[in-house]
Formats: sequence, structure tokens, C-alpha cells
Amino acid sequence: MRMLLLTAGLVTFGAFRPAAAQLAPDTALYNRLGGVYAIATVVDDFIERLLVNNTLNANPRLAEARARVPKAGLKFQVAALVCQVTGGPCTYTGRTMKASHAHLNINEEQWQAMLADFRATLNKFSVPAKEQGELIGIVQSTKPDIVIAR
Repeated sequence: MRMLLLTAGLVTFGAFRPAAAQLAPDTALYNRLGGVYAIATVVDDFIERLLVNNTLNANPRLAEARARVPKAGLKFQVAALVCQVTGGPCTYTGRTMKASHAHLNINEEQWQAMLADFRATLNKFSVPAKEQGELIGIVQSTKPDIVIAR
């Protein structure tokens, strides 16, 4: 369950390089977010929310994937992914969003539940609106690879 449902996401990730990666280091989203430690802290909270989300837990395929993938490993992979796609020095080595989510049958309701948890986490850590918008945009770009078409 290497979710980027986030995450997070965050573009058939190994192949995505945002424009921020080519900007001066102080303007990269990665730096505006506070670097890898801040990103890891946000990812930790976000994944914890996902793990207890009733809408997501209603999907038996997600529950099965959670049983197979160690929570710490998932958090590490998502943090590396976010670090990379926001212009940081990390390298995400996991599977693509499409490959890691294809068998999970994630629907629109579950996608929206994930986004609500993501926004709640960003708000908890007072991530500024501009950076939230950029992060949500990155996550939204992964939707075609994660959500099943109906």
C-alpha cells in the first residue's frame, strides 16, 4: 500500500519533477515547507490519519495492503516522495502511483476522504495557503493513476 494517495502523493511519482526543482533553492517548495524534517513530521501525521479513516478502512483491499506494508516503511517512502517532488534532495525509490494503487480499487469517496485528511494535516501544521495549494495540485495530478474509473 505504498500510498501517496498521497500522498500523497504525490504524480506517477518517480517520473515527476516539478518546476520548483529548477528554481533557486530558497524558492523551492521543499525549502518553503521547511525541509525533510518538517515534511517527515507532516507525513507521519497524515499517514496516522489515513490508518484510522473509516471510509478508507471500509475498502478490504486497502486493509489487506496495510497488513502487508510496515507503517514505518510507508511513512519513509511517502516522505522521500514528497521531498523529491517538491524539489528536495531525496530520491523516491518506490513503485509508480499507478503500479502501487492499481489493485486497491480506490473510489472517488475514498479519494475525497484522503484529501480531507491531507488538508487537516496541512492545517494542523499551519502550512501556508500557497504551499497547500501547490501540494494539493501535486496530489491531484496523481488521481488518474490511483482512482478507479467508474
